[in-house]
Amino acid sequence: QVQLVESGGGSVQAGESLTLSCEVSVHFDNGYCMGWFRQAPGKEREGVAGIDSNGMTVYADSVKGRFTISKDETKNILYLKMNSLKPEDSAMYYCAIDGFRPVSMVVALNGANAFGYWGQGTQVTVSS
Repeated sequence: QVQLVESGGGSVQAGESLTLSCEVSVHFDNGYCMGWFRQAPGKEREGVAGIDSNGMTVYADSVKGRFTISKDETKNILYLKMNSLKPEDSAMYYCAIDGFRPVSMVVALNGANAFGYWGQGTQVTVSS
């Protein structure tokens, strides 16, 4: 059973930074793809950033240059460093993992449907 636990969310002012973490219960092994997604009230879940087992990354246009996804395979932790936060970044943030697939799927339309394992989410609120 794969379990993912996010942490690091909070309430910040616009322009500030947060780093989200996602601990995965299983060792990063073989091929995989992981992603950070977010969902604001009344909106669809959207992909924010993804990384695969080869280290390839992808970002949504709305966060390019501000967010950085990374992983620590020795600790089985996925990170999302978020700088220059904006009020429109406010949402519940989720991490997800599944077998190897094109990392571009994370930010594709309905990309969330491609991932079977999810965390419970961590709330990020950015005030102006």
